[in-house]
Amino acid sequence: MAFGIRSTTVPVKWRFDCGHILELLFLLLCLNHSVSGNIRYSIPEEMKKGSLIGNVAQDLGLDLKRLRSGRARIVTGESIQYTELKADKGVLVVNERIDREQLCGDTTPCSFSFEVILENPMELHQVTVEVTDINDHSPTFKKTNLKFEISESAVTGARFSLASADDRDVGINGLKEYFISENNNFVIKQSSNADGKKYAEMVLQKPLDRETDQHLSLKLIAVDGGTPQRSGTVNIDITVLDANDNAPVFNQSVYKATVMENSPRDTYITTVNASDADFDSNSIVTYSFSDQDNGQGDFFTINEKNGIISVTGAIDYEKDQKFELRIDAKDQGGLTDSSKVIIEVTDVNDNSPSISVMSFTSPVSEDSPPGTTIGIINVKDLDSGDNGQVHCKIEGHAPFRIKSNLRNYYTLITDTVLDRESVSEYNISVVATDSGMPPLSAQKVFHLKIVDVNDNAPVFSQSIYKAFITENNAPGVSILSLRAKDPDDNQNARISYFLEDTNVAGSPISAHISVNVESGVVHAVRSFDYEQIKQLVFVVKAQDGGSPPLSSNVTVKILIQDQNDNPPQVLYPVQTGGSVVAEMVPRSADVGYLVTKVVAVDVDSGQNAWLSYKLQKATDRALFEVGLQNGEIRTIRQVNDKDVVKQRLAVIVEDNGQPSRSATVIVNVAVADSFPEVMSEFTDLIHDKEYNDNLTFYLVLALAVVSFLFITCVVVIISVKIYRWRQSRVLYHSNLPVIPYYPPRYSDTLGTGTLQHVYNYEVCRTTDSRKSDCKFGRAGSQNVLIMDPSSTGTMQRIQSEKSILDEPDSPLEVSYFMSEVFQLTFNGFKEYSDRES
Repeated sequence: MAFGIRSTTVPVKWRFDCGHILELLFLLLCLNHSVSGNIRYSIPEEMKKGSLIGNVAQDLGLDLKRLRSGRARIVTGESIQYTELKADKGVLVVNERIDREQLCGDTTPCSFSFEVILENPMELHQVTVEVTDINDHSPTFKKTNLKFEISESAVTGARFSLASADDRDVGINGLKEYFISENNNFVIKQSSNADGKKYAEMVLQKPLDRETDQHLSLKLIAVDGGTPQRSGTVNIDITVLDANDNAPVFNQSVYKATVMENSPRDTYITTVNASDADFDSNSIVTYSFSDQDNGQGDFFTINEKNGIISVTGAIDYEKDQKFELRIDAKDQGGLTDSSKVIIEVTDVNDNSPSISVMSFTSPVSEDSPPGTTIGIINVKDLDSGDNGQVHCKIEGHAPFRIKSNLRNYYTLITDTVLDRESVSEYNISVVATDSGMPPLSAQKVFHLKIVDVNDNAPVFSQSIYKAFITENNAPGVSILSLRAKDPDDNQNARISYFLEDTNVAGSPISAHISVNVESGVVHAVRSFDYEQIKQLVFVVKAQDGGSPPLSSNVTVKILIQDQNDNPPQVLYPVQTGGSVVAEMVPRSADVGYLVTKVVAVDVDSGQNAWLSYKLQKATDRALFEVGLQNGEIRTIRQVNDKDVVKQRLAVIVEDNGQPSRSATVIVNVAVADSFPEVMSEFTDLIHDKEYNDNLTFYLVLALAVVSFLFITCVVVIISVKIYRWRQSRVLYHSNLPVIPYYPPRYSDTLGTGTLQHVYNYEVCRTTDSRKSDCKFGRAGSQNVLIMDPSSTGTMQRIQSEKSILDEPDSPLEVSYFMSEVFQLTFNGFKEYSDRES
């Protein structure tokens, strides 16, 4: 029993002779109770002669005896017999080299058929051999050189059409893409025509410079997609012309026109027009097809002067329903512009089916069940017979189908459940086709909108939102924006945002955070403190406006970032107000001796809590140093006997924030070998501290007392002067001799004066100079205490006798005294200030 393989064959050009025709007719007439079957083989082209195609006997279910007894042979209508049947082996082999391009051209798939005939009894089996393509052709250009004349003033983005390459192979072995040799001025832009044929344009990406390069030589390379890959090359010669101000410009970027099929030669189609703003020869524009090698020049021609496009060849609608022509307009300076002309070919036909809409419902709810009627249409064709027999179908993959109820009436119904979120509207294209040869058809597009129902909940783009905010923020500042999407429509997609109730740090989350109901923007209600709250975690609900509403939740985590708002705190040494703590360093200490360690902390975090230690002031900077990172105070040289016992160090602790904050600690160090030596030295330090607290008060009080005494003395002197003047006037008028007598050490003889001639005052000062005594004594020898700055603590008293006033009643007496007192007070304050600094 023979068997066959069902296949679709493509018409092949057959060449018959009379002998073959008569033989076939005879065989067909003789077939009475014959058996037939179809088999199909697929082979690549260019197989060697004798190559095996298939085992016909096995595929047809025949044994070798039957093939020999039935005189099996091949009958074909072609003059070339590509295959040969080996009846003794029952196999089919290649008889002649098969060239797919010669056999079928661009037609795919490519195949040829023949019959295997057996006699006694008569059997006829059809064999179809499909020839597959191999990459045996390289892309080729019809020209070896492409010449361009391009002005140096061509603007960036100018396009220049290139010749298309032809590859006789098909499918993946056909032309794939174009490349251009490396250069600085041009790149390749590739496009495809409506028939899928690729073409390339050369796009200027960098302006040309004729003074630099007057001529450019490039290569255009076309490669196919076969394995191994083949390529073809054409040279591009570019001549750079001198500057031309304006390039031609088409008044339309795309021209559209129609032409009837089988239109006679020279039939007018359309006119393209480009204008050039230049004058004289530079304004003359010529028109030409961009690609003369694409075959479209066989159908159309263009007048190079006026741009009229007319028919020059036979146009067949069944072959080409549309043409896309690329037109170049070039002026005398070499500048060009390009445009596209789309020519639609109109079919010549008597009558085509007509579609009438009887009813149509739009919009339709997305929850409509399958089988819902959308519309009713009536289809008519005025033709008769097979040309009037019409059948309808829906183009594309749409969830609808057509059901025929009555003659020429069709119902359009839903085939599945609709989903507006997937497709919100449909363009349902109904095509009515008749059974004519060739068949004619009509198309009707129904625009159907889908009404939304609330079947989707809002969805956040993230499962968890994270945001950062710096502490000490301003209340009301926005932190982040939450965004949820709802694929529903209108009110069903209107989303509101709500903050779910929760507690953070013992208070409701609403005391810290608020969420805008409409926009979803999260705001800070209060100013945050990193040292109290490190992060906030809460839940926000997004709810749509549907009925019933749908909602979804998302977790939001806000991390509070630290600011440098806390200075370092010194833990050791402890600064006490009533006593002095000192570290002891023996005089035998070596270099690097650890005196003590300053310990400080910063409640901030990160680099804001990185602390560094520096020595700000010291009694002897050459003796101690402070570790920058660890705060250890060590000696940097050998301690000697000349170093003073009391060492006062001021260490500043700074953090690494911006700006940095700092704290200062005073470290008292005693350089001594015994404890009593330390006690004797640091006793004064305690008194000094007590004195420092009251020094300002004492200085102000002393200044006020001195000022009061000075004013009082001035008033007394003026009063005494007035009194004496009056006494002298009395004595003068009495004409009595006056012999004044001044007892020693008194100011006058009348007993009214109390100011002494000579005053004793002594100043007692120590090396500290912060405590001094100013004593006023009785009249006698003048004792003045002068503090020698080079003294070591012992008070020196220098006795000197000096008469302060030469005249007992002179005003200079008091003035001199007061100035001396004021000078002593000022010197004491100045010496204290110098020692402190």
